Amino acid sequence: MRAAQKRAVRTLAAAQIVGGVGVGVSVSIGSLLAESVAQSETYAGLARTATTAGAAAVGVPLALLAQRRGRRFSLSAGWLAAALGGVLLVGSAVSRSIPLLIVGMLLFGIGNATNQQSRYAAADLAAPHRRAQALSIVVWSTTIGSVIGPNLADPGAGVASVLHLPRLAGAFVLATVCMALASVLLWVWLRPDPLLLARQHQDADKQPESGSSSRAAQVEAAKEAGQSQTGTLRAGLRHLRHAPRAAFAFVTIVVAHTVMGAIMTMTPVSMSEDGANLTIVGVTISGHLLGMYAFSPIVGWLADRIGHLPTAVAGQAIFIASALLSGLSHGSVGIVMAGLFLLGLGWSFSLVAGSAMLGEATPAALRPGVQGTTDTAMNVVAAVGAGLAGPLMDWIGFGGLNAVAAAFVLPVIVFWIFLCRRPV
Repeated sequence: MRAAQKRAVRTLAAAQIVGGVGVGVSVSIGSLLAESVAQSETYAGLARTATTAGAAAVGVPLALLAQRRGRRFSLSAGWLAAALGGVLLVGSAVSRSIPLLIVGMLLFGIGNATNQQSRYAAADLAAPHRRAQALSIVVWSTTIGSVIGPNLADPGAGVASVLHLPRLAGAFVLATVCMALASVLLWVWLRPDPLLLARQHQDADKQPESGSSSRAAQVEAAKEAGQSQTGTLRAGLRHLRHAPRAAFAFVTIVVAHTVMGAIMTMTPVSMSEDGANLTIVGVTISGHLLGMYAFSPIVGWLADRIGHLPTAVAGQAIFIASALLSGLSHGSVGIVMAGLFLLGLGWSFSLVAGSAMLGEATPAALRPGVQGTTDTAMNVVAAVGAGLAGPLMDWIGFGGLNAVAAAFVLPVIVFWIFLCRRPV
């Protein structure tokens, strides 16, 4: 079991590094490709919208696929679909086709969803006292792709020149190769499948020894298995309604992603209005990404040591500190940098601890459905939050936007107080 867990984490981390390079391309070059294909700045935001929509749309289907066929099949299929999206994006660059661009970006967004769901696979076989740390290693691996991906414009231009393609298409050629390689890595090396193996061990632990009670238990187990296969989503939602700790983890993850997305989206705009140049804005965003990913192994170790619940609550305190710094910065670049770094760190605390807590509080039979529902909800709500952040900042300013973000963490704190007062 321990050897299988180590192998799974190594394979998942390798796939995250390779596939994450492809995901990183969409962050910086996707909007440029959309503008180039459509010959209009209006379409520049289309890339992020379409990739977010693609990630949100497949969160639950990917989870249901994992439920039926295992993590290996689900994650491999996700990266392969994203690679197909990359092929379509290269085709859109060549043909100047907006429909190809939209479909390609939607499929490319599946890479985001696959990237996110990989963290859960790392925790399937982990011992309870190491669940957060295993998960955090896979989250940390995303750092490499997030740094390399946005810098593929120049190498991609060289590839495009060799293949006689439009300049921006070259980066998506490299991204397509990386995502296809991630799919192959998982298909070949993610054996035994961590989710299926965890389910086998759980079923073995539940097997009674003998007698009529054994027959009754077997009937009940078969009934549960049938329900988990045919009604995973419904059963998962029912579980969230009746399992307070799982519901707390769900709310924590959704709130964290929404707060992070809204503030991160508008910080460059606010800095530009205050006179910061693009270099300073880029360094600030890099510091934010550092906070999101670089310290996740430490966060995972801390969560396993002091508990998932206290670590998730600490993330809310970091969010509040971030909002205070950014909201009261009055245009100070150093203070905004510190605030955005803390924003990323609060997200890391919330996501790592919340994801580990969600797995801990959910039976293996229901886990993929609950996890997929959580990722879909966090992407949908974050997309809405990011869309509303602009009009909100126009109305109440960057300080007001940060105040609203700080208020968003209050439901998590109230939920935490409820859990603390609830009888065990």
